[in-house]
Amino acid sequence: MDERLKDLMQELGNAINESLSDSDRIATAIGEIKRAGYDVFLVLEATIGFNKRENQDDDEPAAEETTFKSAGRFKWTSQDHKFLKALKIAADEDLR
Repeated sequence: MDERLKDLMQELGNAINESLSDSDRIATAIGEIKRAGYDVFLVLEATIGFNKRENQDDDEPAAEETTFKSAGRFKWTSQDHKFLKALKIAADEDLR
């Protein structure tokens, strides 16, 4: 994978992490869970794919096709689904 794509992927990861960290709504929800006497562990998995475009401008460097696959399957709870919906993340119903 070329260095430019690696840098762009790192920037995307940083942006996602920062947006979650800066979310007042997430901080409030986590605070409520902690006040209820629970520890909170948040692990999110993202699947991001990159495909090389056929018609590419000469100014843009070519990117290799990259696909990431999920490490496994898990059961969604209703709270998981509500949380993702609050983040405006669509979850496939067949994964629940």
